[in-house]
Parts: sequence; C-alpha cells; structure tokens
Amino acid sequence: MASTATGPKNKIPGGSFLIESRTADEVFSPEDFTDQQRLIARTAEEFAEKEIVPSIEKMEGKDFSVSRDLLRKAGELGLSSVEIPEAYGGLEMGKVTAAVIADHLAKYAGFATTWGGHTGIGTLPIVYFGTEEQKQKYLPRLAAGEIVGAYALSEASSGSDALNCRARATLSGDQTHYLLDGEKMWITNAGFADLFTVFAKLDGEKFTAFLVERTFPGFSVGPEEHKMGIRGSSTCPVILNRCQVPRENLLGEVGRGHVIAFNILNLGRFKLGAMCVGGARNSLAGALAYARERKAFGKAIAEFGLIREKLANMAVLTYVGESLVYRTVGMMDDALNAVDRSAPDAARQILKAIEEYAIECSIIKVWGSEMLDYVVDETLQIHGGYGFVEEYGAERAYRDARINRIFEGTNEINRLIISGFLVKRAVSNQLALMPAIKQVMEEVLSPPSLGEGPEGPLAEEKQLAATAKKLTLFAAGAATQKYLQSIQEQQEIMGAIADMVTETYAAETALLRALKIQAGQGQAQAELAISMTRVYLSQAIDKILAAAHRIIAEVSEGDTLRMQMAILKRLARHLPANTIRLRQRIAETIIERRGYVLG
Repeated sequence: MASTATGPKNKIPGGSFLIESRTADEVFSPEDFTDQQRLIARTAEEFAEKEIVPSIEKMEGKDFSVSRDLLRKAGELGLSSVEIPEAYGGLEMGKVTAAVIADHLAKYAGFATTWGGHTGIGTLPIVYFGTEEQKQKYLPRLAAGEIVGAYALSEASSGSDALNCRARATLSGDQTHYLLDGEKMWITNAGFADLFTVFAKLDGEKFTAFLVERTFPGFSVGPEEHKMGIRGSSTCPVILNRCQVPRENLLGEVGRGHVIAFNILNLGRFKLGAMCVGGARNSLAGALAYARERKAFGKAIAEFGLIREKLANMAVLTYVGESLVYRTVGMMDDALNAVDRSAPDAARQILKAIEEYAIECSIIKVWGSEMLDYVVDETLQIHGGYGFVEEYGAERAYRDARINRIFEGTNEINRLIISGFLVKRAVSNQLALMPAIKQVMEEVLSPPSLGEGPEGPLAEEKQLAATAKKLTLFAAGAATQKYLQSIQEQQEIMGAIADMVTETYAAETALLRALKIQAGQGQAQAELAISMTRVYLSQAIDKILAAAHRIIAEVSEGDTLRMQMAILKRLARHLPANTIRLRQRIAETIIERRGYVLG
C-alpha cells in the first residue's frame, strides 16, 4: 500500500529553510493526517495502553519473553511493517505513518526502544540494501515479529567514530564464509534478537556490513548491561569469535558499509524524535493529572502561576516537536514517492532522497532529545518528593529520557552534522548558502530600510522568523570570513551555528503550522496554536541572539566587534511578547481540556 500522506507536491531541498521562504500549505503537519493515519494512531495508542503499559514491570524485570510477545502482537496489527514493501509482507506506508506509530508507542520508553531497534535500524538495512534473496528470507519474518532484528555498529573504542571499528572480517579458505572477529557494545535487543546487522572491516580495511544470525557458529552475546534507564530494553555486548557468516549474507557492497550505517542512522533519528514527542506528550499528561489532583494551601497546585507556567512550557514544546517531526517526514515521503522503484538506479535514488534531509533529521534528534529532557525534569518537579520515588512514573521517565542525547549519534556529533552538511552543500553549490550570506552582509551594512515588514496574520512572528534567518546567516558569514575552509575544525563555532540553525527551523516550522491551523481549524484551536507559537518564537530569538554573540565575540575584536554587535542589536530589535499572559492562556486551555489538544 503506497503512502497516502498529503503535503507539498514539489520536492523541497534539504536545508533550504535557511535561505528560502515557505508557505503554510507547503509543509506537512499533523493537521494533514489522512483518516487512515489517524486510525493507525489510535491503534498504536490503544496497543500501548492495553498491552505495553500493563507489562512494564515484567519488562523492567528483564522478562524479555514479554517483549518478544509484544513485538509479535505489534506485527499482527501491522505496527512493525509500515516501512517494508508489500512484496515482503509489509504495508509500505511511508515515513509519516512510521513516525505516527513511533510517536504513539512511546508511552513506555523501554519497549519503544525495543520496537525502534527492531523495526528501524534492525530491519531497514535489509529493506534498502538487501539482495532479493535476503529480502525474501528475512523481511516477512521481521514484519510479523517472528524474528527480532538488531544493529551492531558501536564498539568500546569507537562509539561516535564508527569507521574506526576494530571488528575484522576475512574470507574463509574455501571462500564460502566470512569469518568475523571482534566485539560490539551497547547493542539494543541483543539479549534476544535473532538477526544482527554487523559492521566489520574486511581484510582490516574495507568497512562492510553483514547479516549475522544468532545461531551462526562463533556468535555469542555477553551479559545484560545494568543501565540507568530504559531498563525494560535489552542491551548487551555482541562477541564475534571466528563467527561464520555465509558469503551470501554480505549486505550491500564491500567497502560501502558507511553508506548503510549513516543513511540508516538518519532514518533512526527522525523516529527517535517522534518517540521524544510522544514521551513529552505522555509526561505532560501525567504532570497535568497530578497538578489537578494535588492540593496545597487549600487548592490544586494547577491553580498556582509557576506550576501553570511549567505546564504551558511543556505544551509549547510538544507542539513545536510535533511540527518539526511531521514537517520533516512529510518532505521525506514526497522525495521517496518521487522515486521510480522499477528504475535500474532506484536504490541510488532512495539513498539520495534519505540523505537529502540529513540536516533536518539531526535537528529533530538534537532538539527532540533536549526538549524531552526538559519536559521530564519539569514533570518530576511538579510531582515534588513523589516524583523522586519509583511509585510514580515521573521517576522512570526522567531516567529513561537521558539516553536519547546519546542514541543515534551523540548530540555533539549531530550538531557537527547539521553545520557540517550546510558547509558541504554550500561548497558543492547544492545549496545557495554563500549568495544568501552575501546578500545579508550587504543588507546589514546598508542604511536601515524604511520598507514595511510582513503583513497579515502573525505578522510580528513572521518578522521574527525572518530575523532568525538573517542572524544565523550573518553570524555564519562572519565566522566563514575568518576561518574559510578550516571552519569545520572550530567545533565550538560549528556547534553554535547548529544551535542557531536548529532554532530557526523550529521557529519557522511552529509559525507555518499556526498559520495552517488558523486557516483551517476552529477558533479555539487557532488561538492555542498562535499563543504557543508566540511563546516559542520569543524564546527562540533570544537563544539565536545569544549564540550569535558567542560567535561574533570569537571571530571579531576591536572596532569590528563593536560594529558587528551593533548590527546584531539592530537586526534583533523587536518588542517583547507578553509571554506571562500567553502562558496563562495556554495553561488555562490545557487544564480545562485535561490535556494537550492539538494534533
């Protein structure tokens, strides 16, 4: 079944949000879900509530037979096969639907990790890189949950530096098997998975992927790791001791394992972002329910201003997170839907479509994981002392969330990916970044324009979104002028640029969704979306300006520094929004409706 998502019809280049303007009807958001996607969301939500949540204690106790049984049930419901082609037992429904399921299964992070490891990085390498024989052999069983998948890339000495792996592979003397030696670390699902995508260097040089079954001679699994969080998931080392892998189980091309690793991680990042959004929505619901019930000084704590402020902030971040995830996966679906699957180079086209949005996928991963950390922290704070004990779910959610900043490439690595890919695309002329920077530089050095700014609904927020882009381009341009090609060696600057790019994408995305809701939803929905957008843009512009200050202070000095700081001040000049009043309205709405009500 092909994806039924609606959204922008023309392919939008990855990273172009920084230099091009979009309209609300060009981006996909939860308001664009089809009836089928809404039905799937309800199915996933009901499965989580009725099957996953009642089994939490057993999974936390390392009863992974429960995890396997839940994966099998998820397979029966079609929740594990939406990204698998119909020819191999899947539903082939696109990235939007995959994100919807990930979002709504995130009521318990332990199982969400298990499911994500199985359906994402454990299955998609075969979908996109497997031979016809490999697909026929493994995909139907993975789709049904009959066998469980895992992904073995990390090693003790090469976590983020994956290409520096020590695992080795050699061809056997009779040339029928590859012999793998080495140890992989922190492998999700390792305690009970049946099939592993394992990366090793063939002949010590060629980074290559292999499909390794648990029963292959020379394969073994070490003991479970005792983890701070996600205790309901299995995490073990994988030990390869002359492990015999049939020659036909080589995945992809010899020496091209990095293509598999990095593209699959891009896909894993958007799904992780979707899970962070689901986790945030779930924590907000728990915080809201507790705040309504807990009494202090003669009234519910939900009536106190500082508690309402926390609840409002959590709702704002959930709204922006949803907007980011579904805008990005909507673009990915459009790009993938344009691929001719019967073409000889279909595989190359698919990979190109996935890699196109590497910047946005890394943004989702970084922003989503840090957003969730804030939400679970405030949820625990609202619970007070009760939040610090295991009796309430706030404690577990707090622990579980921390791994997301490490999963799928650390946030530090992903920040370098965001800014590094922008530089790479600018240098290769894939993205007209340098002309855009030059235009901003010329504009800010010219006398202030008396022209009118944006008009119509949310005009001030449109101006702020435009300002965010100018600030980012100006700071990036100043840094590029100083360091030229060596800018990628300046990690602090690259990280600050990534933060500005991330906030710019988030701010514009929130704005475009609010405009869409205003045009097509009821007044109450529109007012809530507008209030949340105004709050977010107000804080985003402050973060962007702070990062710009760090960059300019590093790359300039003396009169040049004073001039550039004056330019930043002029660019960022705006009247502050009344965020206290806006947060009061947001909190009042979600308390009255007993939960987050968009999407």
